[in-house]
Amino acid sequence: MSGSQGAQLRAAVASVHRICPEFHPVQVLRRSGKSVLLVGTTGRTSAVAKCLLDHSPAWSERFRQEIAAYRAFVRHRPPVRVPRLVAADPDNCTLIIERMPGRVAAAARHPAEAPPRADLRAALGAICRINLWRPPPGLFEAPLDYAGRIGRYHDLGLLTDRDLGDLQKLLHGLSHTQGQFCHGDALLNNVLLSPTGPVLLDWDSAGWYLPGYDLATLWSVLGDAPVARRQISQLAQSAGPAARDAFLVNLMLILTREIRRYETAVQRTMREPVPIGAPGPGQPGAPAAGEEQRLLLRRLHDDCQMARRAVRAAVGTR
Repeated sequence: MSGSQGAQLRAAVASVHRICPEFHPVQVLRRSGKSVLLVGTTGRTSAVAKCLLDHSPAWSERFRQEIAAYRAFVRHRPPVRVPRLVAADPDNCTLIIERMPGRVAAAARHPAEAPPRADLRAALGAICRINLWRPPPGLFEAPLDYAGRIGRYHDLGLLTDRDLGDLQKLLHGLSHTQGQFCHGDALLNNVLLSPTGPVLLDWDSAGWYLPGYDLATLWSVLGDAPVARRQISQLAQSAGPAARDAFLVNLMLILTREIRRYETAVQRTMREPVPIGAPGPGQPGAPAAGEEQRLLLRRLHDDCQMARRAVRAAVGTR
């Protein structure tokens, strides 16, 4: 381990050993600019250590929220399987949890192909069970400021004046709606399909949302699974007009967030220089990432238009 990346890894291992001296690192499972995941053992138990690399205030706060969630699960078990907490240090943003056997329901945030129906059924069942849970008051907060997020997206030009007015009307009508406990990032790559049932991972966004937030998240990434989308929509709206409106508000915000995310990714891809000797666009062997992102972005815009029409129809029935 040499250079700046090696120094980061050594620092991460040191922070793990401060709270769990018996942790023996075996390999780097995943690394990004924000965090690193280390697979290792603690005695006879397989474990995963998660260490934050980007200690900016926003990421540090999210990491501490995840630690708080795992600590809450020790005393108040949720109705879904979650990894057991081994050790945690919120000051240095270090978390160690047991490593669960199994495979993720999808490797990518937006799967290129629809996952098998059995996998989707297992993931959806786990999400619905967590949405029915009522943890004790004070354990979790409301992570999303809906009015603030709608206003910010409008200021950024991601929502039109009509969108702003329509979403504010629906939000006003939901002011007395009881919140729903949600995972907060119910993507298929956060669902581990284990031999004994699905396991939900990455709890840094868990808390109280308008009903249907997790279902809207799952809907947004299933562009190639129209049957599953229809089932999710029916499920989210089965409790009546308020549930429908809450689902639509969530869906508009999530799709807008994804559009912003992938517009930024496409712009970054366009700015990056093509390596010398690499095939040009359209040639065999050319990198496909940029084109995949553009196709995904087009689909997200189509989805957002569909959600926009549904929002306007819902406003018309109020």
